[in-house]
Amino acid sequence: MKDKVRKGAGGRNQAKTNDAISVTAGKDSAAIKQGDDTSFPVKIQGAGVEPFEFQVCGCWLVQDAVTTLLSRDEVSPRSNLSLAFAGATLDPLAELQTLKGFKPGTVLRLVEEPYTVRSARHHLAQVLELLRTSGPQDALREGRSPSLLETLTHAQTPDYSLSNGKSLKRSASNPKPEAATHDGAPPEYLLPGSSDRPLMALLPHSSQPEVPSYVKDLSLSCWDPPPGHRKLQGDFLYITVVTLEGQRRDITSSPKGFFVNRSTQEVFDPRPAQSSPVCHCFTDLLSHISPAFQQAFTKNRHHIPQVEMIPTPYHTLCWLGPPCATRTHKKTFSRLAVDEQPANQAPDWNEELQAARDLPQTNQEERLQRERALLQVNSAFVRTVSQGAETVVEGFAEPVNGNPEDPAFLFGGLFMSQGAASAVFGGERGRRAAQRLELKGVQAYSDLQGLQGLHTLPTAIVDYRGVRLSAQGLAPGLEGTEQEEGTTPVSRGLLYGVNAGCQESPHRRRMLELLAHSAKALSLQKHVVMAPNGHQVPLFTSVDAQGLLGADGRLYILDVFRTFPADANYCADVNSDIISEEEELKESCKRAEEKSCSVKEGWPLNYQKDCGLPRSFPHSLCRLRPELIQAFIQHKHTQFTQLVKEKLDENGGFEECATACDSRATEAVRAACKEVGSLSDVIFEMRLCPNLFSPGVSFPSSESASIKLHERLLREAAAFIVSHQIPAFVGYCLQSNDTPMDGASLKEALHQRGINLRYLGHVIKAIKQSKHKERMRHLLRLAIGEILMRSTRRVFNSFFQGVDMPCLATAVSHFLCCLLVPHFAATPLGEDTKKKSRRRGRGPGASESTTWSTLTAVELWNLVCQDVEKTYSISDSLGSGLNQVVEHYRLQKISLLREFCLKTGVQLRLRDYTLESQSKAPIGPDDIINIFPVVKHVHMPTSDASKAFRAAQNSLQKGLLDHGYEQLKDAAYLFGRVCDDLHHEACYCHSLLAKLAFLQGKAAEARSLQLRAVVISERVLGFDHSHTLHQYALLAVYVYAGGETILAQKCLLRARLLLLTIHGEDHPYTATLDSCLGLVLTGDQAGQYLKNALRLNTSFFGPTNLHTALTQHLMSQWLCSKGDYRGAMSHEKEALTAFTSLFDEDHPQTRCSKEFLCTITKQAVRVERSLRQAGADAAEQIVECLSPTSETVLEQMVLITGIRRIAVSDRFQELKQKHQELKAAVAKELMTKAANELLEVMNGQDKEQAQETGSGKEVPNERSLAVEKTSECRQEQPVEETTVDTTASATCQMMESEEETEVGGGKAEPKMEDRADLDSSAANGIKTTEEIHCDQTNDETKSGSDEVTGSLKSKATWADIVVSNTSVVNGAVNISVNGTDKE
Repeated sequence: MKDKVRKGAGGRNQAKTNDAISVTAGKDSAAIKQGDDTSFPVKIQGAGVEPFEFQVCGCWLVQDAVTTLLSRDEVSPRSNLSLAFAGATLDPLAELQTLKGFKPGTVLRLVEEPYTVRSARHHLAQVLELLRTSGPQDALREGRSPSLLETLTHAQTPDYSLSNGKSLKRSASNPKPEAATHDGAPPEYLLPGSSDRPLMALLPHSSQPEVPSYVKDLSLSCWDPPPGHRKLQGDFLYITVVTLEGQRRDITSSPKGFFVNRSTQEVFDPRPAQSSPVCHCFTDLLSHISPAFQQAFTKNRHHIPQVEMIPTPYHTLCWLGPPCATRTHKKTFSRLAVDEQPANQAPDWNEELQAARDLPQTNQEERLQRERALLQVNSAFVRTVSQGAETVVEGFAEPVNGNPEDPAFLFGGLFMSQGAASAVFGGERGRRAAQRLELKGVQAYSDLQGLQGLHTLPTAIVDYRGVRLSAQGLAPGLEGTEQEEGTTPVSRGLLYGVNAGCQESPHRRRMLELLAHSAKALSLQKHVVMAPNGHQVPLFTSVDAQGLLGADGRLYILDVFRTFPADANYCADVNSDIISEEEELKESCKRAEEKSCSVKEGWPLNYQKDCGLPRSFPHSLCRLRPELIQAFIQHKHTQFTQLVKEKLDENGGFEECATACDSRATEAVRAACKEVGSLSDVIFEMRLCPNLFSPGVSFPSSESASIKLHERLLREAAAFIVSHQIPAFVGYCLQSNDTPMDGASLKEALHQRGINLRYLGHVIKAIKQSKHKERMRHLLRLAIGEILMRSTRRVFNSFFQGVDMPCLATAVSHFLCCLLVPHFAATPLGEDTKKKSRRRGRGPGASESTTWSTLTAVELWNLVCQDVEKTYSISDSLGSGLNQVVEHYRLQKISLLREFCLKTGVQLRLRDYTLESQSKAPIGPDDIINIFPVVKHVHMPTSDASKAFRAAQNSLQKGLLDHGYEQLKDAAYLFGRVCDDLHHEACYCHSLLAKLAFLQGKAAEARSLQLRAVVISERVLGFDHSHTLHQYALLAVYVYAGGETILAQKCLLRARLLLLTIHGEDHPYTATLDSCLGLVLTGDQAGQYLKNALRLNTSFFGPTNLHTALTQHLMSQWLCSKGDYRGAMSHEKEALTAFTSLFDEDHPQTRCSKEFLCTITKQAVRVERSLRQAGADAAEQIVECLSPTSETVLEQMVLITGIRRIAVSDRFQELKQKHQELKAAVAKELMTKAANELLEVMNGQDKEQAQETGSGKEVPNERSLAVEKTSECRQEQPVEETTVDTTASATCQMMESEEETEVGGGKAEPKMEDRADLDSSAANGIKTTEEIHCDQTNDETKSGSDEVTGSLKSKATWADIVVSNTSVVNGAVNISVNGTDKE
């Protein structure tokens, strides 16, 4: 089966990726996993490579070891190799551990296998991929997001190029600080208050402007293809190469390898040239005939880090193209034509995917191989979908059916169609919604763990040039389902569905069993509906779903677009039909009664009046998100628990009801179950029906009670979004500076709470009704911008479908000008077309009569406003034009332009655009570089890696830093094995691992890991993604810790530039960046950034917030460095006031501020006295300044960026310690009592013997307790904290955190990439703390504390005092503060 996956058609299309996507475990990951017992070294020799040592696992297959070896720098670009051991070639499917005599240190030889035509072309394609220039400009030209970190750091690390993908890593043993020279002041457009947003600065030129040259030309020979008699002698290809020395050589590809033949441009002579070797690797032959090639290849092959060379599994769109649309250099290798895949046989994508899914997964190694195979197949499938969309939309594919309204196409083994626009679902909007929901349903069934046997087809949707296509692999055995009209559904393989009929078979029983398990996992209720023939049909899914038995013997489920329950907020016109005359009469009366009182069971009081819901929607396929379903069920479980407690309290209390042998406890549970709507009356059980509020679905009269209950639950779930989830989201954004920055992050944050984007209007309403509206202006700005761009995209889709091919660039630029310029007057199309036609030598075409050119700015704005009002129920927030919205909400046109391009796939030329003009066109046809398909696909699992990552998060929440660090290293290794670290969770994992390394004093390791996290984020998420700028900010801290001040400034300025582009300056996170810039910069510019940070923090959080107080202290510190002690005293007083109001006067934070204020005051008095004594020479006196040390600056950056946080209060710790002591005492008493009773029962002796036995067992009992306590201490090792107190003895605290599942809070997992800790009010748990006090003097501080912080401390600084009494929680060192803890 494994061989089938690798040798199938998908493997052919993915051949380049299989070898190009290397397993970084060979270098980095293997080093991380050195402690693995199953890994051991072997020696690799042969095939012309230098001998080297290689780490293998005994459970690997031979073909897995070969694949990993081919990705190694020592072997690449060689291919078509096998392994030999003890003189015998190994079977590719054999396990290494089964080889006789195979042990650590064994010598394995690489054997060169003969080429086939396919493998020879694959080898050439691999060589060309290596020789092609790979840089930011090349990535932009292909529409891929580039990595710009190397360009940013090249000047700082020119001599650290390594061959293992770590060229950006400074040596850990010698982290040389750079010189004190400064490259200059920050540019004006990055200064606070600047309104310039230059795009040219987003993508700086590469540090290697010159394109490395290897050969002058490389192409297929004029004598290719070989004639018949030469094919019979083994000639595959004839290649012509022109070397840098100017020599022209013809090369033959044969089974043995490559050699130079005697052919010239005039004479065909395929015989080998004299003294020409036969080289198995093409680059070896080129090095032999061209010394210049050998020199350039050896110099440049290891320059680019491996993580930047490996292609990403999926295309990450870049909305900016190169500055020049034309090519700056000749495409040397394009005419070799080895990249083009032969179209004689299309891949069977379904068989490729299902074969990968059916791979064994009994151990971790097998699961890793399975997940890697799934990722590779799905990656190749998504690329083919993108190519198919371009082919279909551009008209190069003919439909295979005769339906002009719903044409279907076959391309590359894909079935692609637009889908019929059904009026039942809402026309065009409903058709697009059905395609999107089908993908979500496939994702839901694919993610079910432990459900082997239920298969889904490979599915993706793609938007290209205004057209949405759905792409699926061909289902097996369904081609002839409709050919025989007389056949029954059973003979056609239909096992499940409303049209399946009555049947009994083992396959149907297996199908029903699988669907029952999936329904339980998805919280879907089994129910009965009426089939079209009048029969009652029990269903576990939506009414559209079908269960099929394919010709390959697998069970498939199709048509799952209505898998999740309907959103009752947008089903105002849909009611559930119950088939029965009496029930129908009762229902009609009931509906009339409900209509008269305008309320139905399940809706809150005055819900329609307050929220305007339920209401109609442009389509009828509004469904609840799975995250919302889980959050709602947990919320109902919380209600259930509270109700049971209240019922028991009314009947005498929990203890009395639990010990009494009556029915009070049972009745309390039954009453609570009935009130919350539980499906069972004895336990809490809640599932939702997916077919309620669906048009055309009828239910039998026997289901009326169940339908009534489920309708109530769906209404409550819909109201739960507006009443709980949206306020919770708004409240989180109000308190956090880590809020969404652009449309993508806003969408992610809403979806994590189960809020669909159609609720953006209600989010805006909640913000406007809040008394803190001004503090949430950034969130309001984001919501308005997202609504505008989503409605604009819908208008653009309908606008763009009627545009002819020659006018695409002109139409896009015209649309953007109408959107961005309020009084734009377009050039008459006839004149422009005539000018172009004269240049091309032909008259004007039929495109003159197109209607898109008549679109005006007013008409476009009216269309956008109509869509906004119809979709989001917003009519009074947009005004009369875009300029009014931009001015009112302080939106940025450049940010809106970026959102539009990312949503539509439009790529603009990289230049600075002037978007403030009122009439001139800011964007022309030449600025439209390309339009790329936007593909949405199924995400493949990384189960073991994700599980290890979550386990590490849990360990960090308990304060187990060392254990969490090891788990994170395991997770990083597993991510590397599956996806070569090119995964968003791998980015977060490396970022968190860097935080822990930094907290443990390993600054060089943290720097290296964070560099890798930045590159992964740029390539996987996008160079201007909001998470990318977070990673740059963290990188600035780590490089500053190594003494690289200029590089830290560049990283912070890069993060600020990205934030200014995607959102603007008015955002809470700008204050974080400006505070850090104020620390690393010097002079007046530092003051500019600090003043701006103080203004933003005060505006967003208020004057008494912790962020504002810390910024006040930074301002005071900066003024002290300038000698302005009066101003410093003023700011420090504000900080002291904030600390006093937040905590109390005895808290270290407050005492520290008082001491610092006292120091400032004394210094001010001293300076004033010295100036008075100087008299007339006062102007010449040098004022003594107080400047922070670099260690102090580093500590303050750590606090500001959230690596360490002020979180848990001392009072809270004291209460928790008392609770723990009481809990331990009760546990000890119960254990002693239980042990004594057990001994009495077992021995059965008389009273004296029992007493003697009891006394004899006293000591063993204590011993067992001691052992238990010792084991507990070993399991939860305390993390020693850093305490520095300049006045008296320090207090060493240890904190333990016990996780408790919060019922009703949803599965909101923290973003550990942004902050490695959780406050005591974290959404996923409640912390329980335990303190151990031990008095120490200053010089008796534990050495373990120094290990945590390394060289982060300085003597007698404010930063030292502010971090006193710290404790490590959740992977970050949290500063203990007084005050009540929010639990």
